[in-house]
Amino acid sequence: MSSPSPSDSPPLLRTPLHGAHEQRNARLVPFAGWSMPVQYPSGIVAEHRAVRAAAGIFDISHMGEFLVRGAGGRAWLDTLFSNNLATKLTPGASLYGFFLNDDGGVIDDLIVYEYRADEFLLVVNASKIAEDFAWLTTHPPPAGVELTNRSDAYAAFAIQGPRAPEIIAAWCAADAGGAFSAHEIPAKHGGVAAKFSSDGFVTILARTGYTGEDGFELFLPASLGVKTFDELLRVGAPFGLVPAGLGARDTLRLEVCYPLNGSDLFPDRTPLAAGLGFFVDLNKEPAFRGRDALRREKESGGPREKLAAFRVLEKGPPPRAHYPIFHDGQQVGEIASGAHSPSLDCGIGLAYLPAAIARPGERIEIDVRGRRCPAIIEKKPLYRRPPAATDPAMHAPVG
Repeated sequence: MSSPSPSDSPPLLRTPLHGAHEQRNARLVPFAGWSMPVQYPSGIVAEHRAVRAAAGIFDISHMGEFLVRGAGGRAWLDTLFSNNLATKLTPGASLYGFFLNDDGGVIDDLIVYEYRADEFLLVVNASKIAEDFAWLTTHPPPAGVELTNRSDAYAAFAIQGPRAPEIIAAWCAADAGGAFSAHEIPAKHGGVAAKFSSDGFVTILARTGYTGEDGFELFLPASLGVKTFDELLRVGAPFGLVPAGLGARDTLRLEVCYPLNGSDLFPDRTPLAAGLGFFVDLNKEPAFRGRDALRREKESGGPREKLAAFRVLEKGPPPRAHYPIFHDGQQVGEIASGAHSPSLDCGIGLAYLPAAIARPGERIEIDVRGRRCPAIIEKKPLYRRPPAATDPAMHAPVG
């Protein structure tokens, strides 16, 4: 049998913003089965710096949205979600964590938003929508709990940067299709506000993000996507808001060491190995899927390999995924994610390395196009905001 030709591949999905990206001359690339903007004419570095200094808006409509409604929803989700919804999540808040397999490996990382009592929005990675929903249905909710996949119904944006609060306040004040009032804007990171239409559709404004900056994520009807995108850019222009693509999103998240599913998180790697044990409650009862495997890993001395952050010490081509890593002349791993950091002006990345090597201060070498480049393991995050900046909530990575 001959190999399938490109024409045999399923067509790329398009977000509700696809036409708006084309009108702004964005460079569109395949990503997780979607046609997505990787950058606009200003370029990745300019978009990255705009987010660090002012604000950028990202189309995240490719992400998946599941709704869980019913009084038993929290207890059911707690048997599947690594973090503790019973003790840590309240209406108007959000919580980051994982779906795990029985070996403790990461199926997906996600955020659970409780937008009102016993009603939850789960935002999952684009490449995992079908898999996650199928996995949830194999562990079906109890009677009285409704699980629905509303991914096709939503458009979504991330407005990220130190001026994001001003932009959202101006947008709400202008009543630019948002319908949120100033007092409903989430005041603290992880906060959630919700509005309901006459047909019960829930629009959510959450103070979460994936860049290491303050910011918001907005989930609203797909039919309002283009209008709202245009309005946010118009209202945000005086504050320095620019459209930004996947390229800047990747360098921003990598500087603060936020993992990307499929690059840094895998079904054969645990959250403990990824350094994300804070988002796992090993004492939670009843047990969640994968908990026992994580307990065994911890009791046996911890992961044999850990996801370490590194900084390249010399100028050169940027480090990329799968470049080999050496220590004392021996290959000890390969890069999971790598890029040139616009903020730090050097190569950076993440890599799974033996636990004895994955320690701040340890020297390694990276094979970049046949040349061994010296690098050093650093404490996470690689980029730290000025002290006056506020720590943002962590968001479920796009993958």
